[in-house]
Amino acid sequence: MSSSRGTSFHLAADAYARARPSYPAEAVAWLLPDGSVDVAAVGAGTGKLSAAIAATGRRVVAVDPDAGMLVKLREELPDVRTEVGTAEALPLPDASVDAVTFGQAWHWVDPERAAAEAARVLRPGGTLGLIWNIRDTRSGWASELAQIIDPSDAEEFVAGGGPTIGAPFGATRTATFAWENPLTVDGLVDLVASRSATIALPEEERAELLGRVRELGERVLGERGAVELPYITHVYRAEWA
Repeated sequence: MSSSRGTSFHLAADAYARARPSYPAEAVAWLLPDGSVDVAAVGAGTGKLSAAIAATGRRVVAVDPDAGMLVKLREELPDVRTEVGTAEALPLPDASVDAVTFGQAWHWVDPERAAAEAARVLRPGGTLGLIWNIRDTRSGWASELAQIIDPSDAEEFVAGGGPTIGAPFGATRTATFAWENPLTVDGLVDLVASRSATIALPEEERAELLGRVRELGERVLGERGAVELPYITHVYRAEWA
C-alpha cells in the first residue's frame, strides 16, 4: 500500500467512521469461506469490514499501514486485535488465518506481492476475499452527485474490470449485491469529505465542493430525513490450494 493517497485517510478519520457504509450481511457471508475462524482484515481503516466480520462470530485481526486509522478502529472495536502493516509485508505468522480480506483496499496494493503475502499467512485451502462498495450512479440523484464529484480510485478500478488475482491462487469467483444506504445531509457531506481526492484538495476548493454536495443533499432529502444512496457491492474471492 504505497500510494500517499491510500494512507491519507487519517486526515478525515472521524468523517470516514461516521459516513462510510458497512457491507451487506449477505455480501460478507459470500466473501468468507464456510468453516473459517480466523480472518485478517487488511487495509482495515476505521473497521467497517472488521466489524461486519466480527459480527459473524469470527476472530479478526485488523491490519492497516495508517496507525491513526487503527486508533479510531480500536475506539469502535476494542475487542479486535490491530497491527500496523501493509499488504506486501503482513505482520502475521505463516499459516495463521483462514481468510485474508481487503475492504475498499486492494486497488492500493502491489497485487503480485500482496497475493504472495496472503498465501503465506493463509492456512491450506484458505481464501483471499476482496470487496468494494461502489455507488450506483446510473440514474436518479446519484447520477447528479457523480457530476459533482469525480470517480474514486476504487470506482475507476472496478469499472475498469476489477482485480486479477494471480498465482498461487485459483480461479477468481465474483458476485454483486445491490442495496441502498440511508444518509443524513451531514452524512452525505462527511462521505464526500472522507474521500482521498477530497482530502487532497486545497481548502477553498474543498469547501466549494462540499457546499455543492450539501445543496444537492438538501434538495433530494426524503420525508424520513434521509437520502438513500444506491450501491452495488462487488465481491471477489479465490482459494489457495
